[in-house]
Amino acid sequence: MALCGWTGRVGALRGVSARRGFTLGLLTGVVHYGGTVYWTSGTVATFGGLSWLVAIPVAGILVLYMALYVGISSAATAVLIQRYGARGLLLAPAAWVSTEYARAYLFGGFPWIPLGNAVVTLLPIAQLASATGVYGLSWFLATLHALFALVAMRDGRQRLTAGLAALGLVAACALWGAARLSDGRLTRVGEAVKIGLIQGNIPQVEKWDSSRASSIFERYLHMTREAAARGAQFILWPESATPFYFDEDPISALEVRRLVAETRTPLLFGSDEIERGSPARYYNSAFMLDASGSTAAVYRKMFLVPFGEYVPFSALLTFVGPLVEAVSAFSPGQRVTMMPVHGHMVSTAICYEVVYPHLIRGGVRDGSELLTTITNDAWYGETSAPFQHFELASMRAIEQGRYLARAANTGISGIVDPYGRVLTRTELFETTTVVGEVRFIQELTVYARIGDLVAQLAVLLTLIAVGTALWRPRVARA
Repeated sequence: MALCGWTGRVGALRGVSARRGFTLGLLTGVVHYGGTVYWTSGTVATFGGLSWLVAIPVAGILVLYMALYVGISSAATAVLIQRYGARGLLLAPAAWVSTEYARAYLFGGFPWIPLGNAVVTLLPIAQLASATGVYGLSWFLATLHALFALVAMRDGRQRLTAGLAALGLVAACALWGAARLSDGRLTRVGEAVKIGLIQGNIPQVEKWDSSRASSIFERYLHMTREAAARGAQFILWPESATPFYFDEDPISALEVRRLVAETRTPLLFGSDEIERGSPARYYNSAFMLDASGSTAAVYRKMFLVPFGEYVPFSALLTFVGPLVEAVSAFSPGQRVTMMPVHGHMVSTAICYEVVYPHLIRGGVRDGSELLTTITNDAWYGETSAPFQHFELASMRAIEQGRYLARAANTGISGIVDPYGRVLTRTELFETTTVVGEVRFIQELTVYARIGDLVAQLAVLLTLIAVGTALWRPRVARA
């Protein structure tokens, strides 16, 4: 939808005012994101205690927020086309990337489903992310469709030139990507380790049911022994896996530590954490136990889920009172924490943190040789959200040239190689243990070195082009 709609969106902005462009873009964004993050309404209704009459508008706020960026991009595109004509069409991709990049940072950021992620499974093209990041892929795709728009709008030599440019762009990217995939060097370097992923498959309504706590805990202990028996040298449990606060239940914590020491297998798992004080602070945390069962590191989630772990602008959204009461008031962590595993460093992302490219890159720049992510997607039921989430995580593997291991409570758990190839993945709502091989990699991709330089250049180019167009307006033929 995003790819097909991009060509039509650019074509529709020819000859319209910035205000009209904003309106058209806003409507397009509402349709697109309404079909993308529709599942938020069901989540806040089921687990937030809201009626559907309130849950749908709450989801609508998120959709409208995301659509605003499409509106702003479209307004800028209308200005560029009016001022520069056909050249303005080729500047439009920079405007799109600028707003995608802004969406990752403003108001805490929500970089869900950038345009570039549309080709994460088209691996020869997706390899571009190893050099430019997902925003560079967005620029590539937007440029491609701007050229398609020129093909549709022009004739004769200009149509031929635009068509050949589009074909050349695709061919160059695909050939380079195919060569990178064929080389596959990153799958042969570094020390190999067998990793175990525990998918406990605990329904959300049972996770904090005290009558179920014992059986949930036993399930994780049993599955962990099974993974260790199958040769796992490092094991992951999902986000908030323990049905207790790890640091607050010394008896249960001791059982976990004994199991780890018995199997000599380091364990990374999610558990909520309390920092005593006035007031007390609550964190969504990941604990790393070394082979002796001692706590080697603790990472506190930095990017919290809006309407899940906190309610943004809760003072203004008075009509979501039940949601404010139901949602835990978590505090954000302050820094990325490295997890030592067998003499190597590993980073983790909790839940939707994995959609932030700059956060994952920060871990790699700090020395992470393996990407892990733990999550609980039980909130989203049998919607498209878990599938979107898995593919967003897969893009991080390509960007950073690292293996990525993902443990999800109800799925999708899996292992992705440094080129984005899915080596193994589970089905939704199955209780299963996955054991597979990954490698600790130290080499840095171009993107790991330069970060979002491409996106920042897009912002600079857009500001200069739009600023010039507004300062010295001139109507050009598109």
